[in-house]
Amino acid sequence: MAHAVKRLFPSVKIAIGPSTDEGFYYDFDIERPFTPEDLEKIEEEMKKIIEADIPFVRKEMDREEAIRFFRDQGQSYKVELLEEIKDERVSLYQEGDFVDLCRGPHIPSTGLIKAFKLLKVAGAYWRGDEKNKMLQRIYGTAFPDRKELKRYLNFLEEVKRRDHRRLGKELDLFSINEDIGPGLVLWHPNGALIRKTIEDFWRNEHLKAGYQILYTPHIAKLNLWKQSGHWDFYRENMYSPMDIEGIEYEIKPMNCPFHIAVYKSSLRSYREFPIRYAELGTVYRYERSGVLHGLLRVRGFTQDDAHIFCREDQIEEEILRVLDFTIFILQTFGFDSYDIYLSTRPEKFVGSEEHWDRATEALKAALEHKGLGYEIDPGEGVFYGPKIDIKVKDSLGRPWQCSTIQVDFNNPERFDVTFRGHDGREHRPIMIHRALMGSLERFFGILIEHYAGAFPTWLAPVQVGLVTVADRHVEYAQKILQEMVDNDLRVEPFFDNEKVGYKVRQGTVRKIPYLVIIGDRESETGLLPVRKRTGEQVGPYKLDELIARLKAEISERRGDLSI
Repeated sequence: MAHAVKRLFPSVKIAIGPSTDEGFYYDFDIERPFTPEDLEKIEEEMKKIIEADIPFVRKEMDREEAIRFFRDQGQSYKVELLEEIKDERVSLYQEGDFVDLCRGPHIPSTGLIKAFKLLKVAGAYWRGDEKNKMLQRIYGTAFPDRKELKRYLNFLEEVKRRDHRRLGKELDLFSINEDIGPGLVLWHPNGALIRKTIEDFWRNEHLKAGYQILYTPHIAKLNLWKQSGHWDFYRENMYSPMDIEGIEYEIKPMNCPFHIAVYKSSLRSYREFPIRYAELGTVYRYERSGVLHGLLRVRGFTQDDAHIFCREDQIEEEILRVLDFTIFILQTFGFDSYDIYLSTRPEKFVGSEEHWDRATEALKAALEHKGLGYEIDPGEGVFYGPKIDIKVKDSLGRPWQCSTIQVDFNNPERFDVTFRGHDGREHRPIMIHRALMGSLERFFGILIEHYAGAFPTWLAPVQVGLVTVADRHVEYAQKILQEMVDNDLRVEPFFDNEKVGYKVRQGTVRKIPYLVIIGDRESETGLLPVRKRTGEQVGPYKLDELIARLKAEISERRGDLSI
């Protein structure tokens, strides 16, 4: 692809072009943005290169020689990359008259490429830093044959249909307003109602599971974050401190120091353990504008956070409880498939290696006790402890990082957290950090795409739409509406003076689970036919029977839309 671009746009500067899980991309510095017509021309040029069956030839050069080579060609981005490479010798690949810096390996020749497609163009800052120049990034993909390529392109169309940003606008769920700021989410009434339903479920289940609910501030003195280690190890994701009456304060990136402060507000005994604190706590993290993406990557979000204080002999039991709780929560929202990773000590960490090893072994033992398959993710633990990460798979089989369980020996030491043991002495508790959904914003975005906006009835902002055939049916429909509302159903009237077909289409486009159409027959018999959003007709039901069936479906949180 880079060769084709260079042929068509000789003055272009070439930056970075890696492979990805989905295909590949390459960044270019060019005088004007690429157009869809440019992509078509590039594809045609690529086909010519493939037909020529040009071999890929690997060459090695001294690093300084390679710098001179690319500098002579005016390829400043390659020069910058080479200046950061520590190896004395580097590899280049030549394909016809085109030479690129690359580790390789490559296929023997271009003629072996069978099926490819350039997908889109996007802006991308050099090195992902908005202080650098904006480059043009071309995304593409390739497969061994056209059948696999077609299957993948169909998959991309389905992904586009489910895009939570598009559905968020169509279903009036949320928005992000540039006047307020990128990465800051406005929850509209429909989305806020779904969020309330999720939060109510979350709080009720946590209370049943022995957690205590907390609320904590959004800012704290900067010294708190220095004590916790966040200022040293997480500063690039934090905002600049603010001055309040001569004291520096920081907007919170995490909730954990606040939960520690609540714990330390009283003397603690071993008899109280485990102590489980939970909070839907809103935090703020600095994300570069280039990586922000709808609800999936934001700057302000609400974690379903919890911290468990326990004795060392209780660690495995508590991790087992959290694993069970996590799987219950995920399955309730319709996620039955997931991958599990055990993330180990990173290069930069706090605490002793002995503590890290003990924490890692505790997580490993819990996973093996549950018989859960997992992979080791080396060096991906957080700076204060190892963790279990659970990635759910949505209805398209895409993995999403949601749940995390982290064992922390270090914060209790940093904050001098203690309890009185049965021997009358002071001991140090263990702290388990955990989030089940991760963040409400990200989880909601995943839910939108998982269900393509057609939420199960218990989550749907409107559960039943009442459609009248004519004005004379409104009075009877009002009685039905009131009865349903009195039974805690979320109902919307479609009583306006429009054709029935139009009103049904309105309800269907908004993905309302059930529509009840009320005309002369329904008013006379009291029997109500129900139209599912799939178009299937069920019933008719008497009003009390319909309400009972709907309430049963909602209370059981079924997602099969069958009543």
